[in-house]
Amino acid sequence: MSKTVPLMKTFLTTVPRLTTLGLVLTVQCSVYANSGAPSPDPVPSHVGDTIHSIQVNKSQSSKKHKIRLYPDARQQVLFFSVNGEDGKVYQLFLFDMDGRLVSQTSIRNRETTVLTNMAEGDFLFEVFTDDERIENGRLAVR
Repeated sequence: MSKTVPLMKTFLTTVPRLTTLGLVLTVQCSVYANSGAPSPDPVPSHVGDTIHSIQVNKSQSSKKHKIRLYPDARQQVLFFSVNGEDGKVYQLFLFDMDGRLVSQTSIRNRETTVLTNMAEGDFLFEVFTDDERIENGRLAVR
């Protein structure tokens, strides 16, 4: 019994970005050769390193403080930003699954910081302001 499998092809597309500085962004894509549709198993977004995706799942969210934890488009770094109350300092604590503190950062209202060099694994995060936990959840780096 034979099974037909669509052929895959990989191609590079360059998209000009920040043309005043002359920088070019290279994006790698995979598509079915026959249909032009994206493949079900996309090419890793972080070619050359081990990190392929960053997923954030929130357990507790604040309505008063808008906390955002999100990866960049290439899934290489994690952004932490806050839009809450003026004058407040917001602290992000990142723990491994054994409860050890892995990373800690502080920002003020309407600021964004970047967490780089993320190790692969599962983590718990908590966001505090004025010794009050306002958000927490889980972070998976694969």
